[in-house]
Amino acid sequence: MISLDEDALVCDLAEIYGIFDYRALPVKLLATLSCGLRENSRIKMKLNNLEADTRTILLSMVADSLAFIAWSKTEDGMKNKQRPKSILSQIMGMDREDSSSSNMVFDSLDEYKAAWKKIVKGED
Repeated sequence: MISLDEDALVCDLAEIYGIFDYRALPVKLLATLSCGLRENSRIKMKLNNLEADTRTILLSMVADSLAFIAWSKTEDGMKNKQRPKSILSQIMGMDREDSSSSNMVFDSLDEYKAAWKKIVKGED
């Protein structure tokens, strides 16, 4: 844990146990206290590669569902326009623009074939 993010561990130990100098503790006690930190502590979230804790994820899922239900009852929802943005995807970083994952829309087969030829030839 120390090698991953010493500052996060120091903050967690200070916040939870009031320990400001972890080097003064015996190694076994430090290991026990570190492993006993809650799952949403800074260091454990970093160890598990999480952007948010379970509670935040569940609350954002509820908010997204409620926003979708409300939107689906509007005129925009009936026409599938201006869909509300997902809070969960923003928290988890899934809505970040990535040019490699952009979708292309074509009105005809000829338009698609012309675009495909440009891609194959390496034109942009």
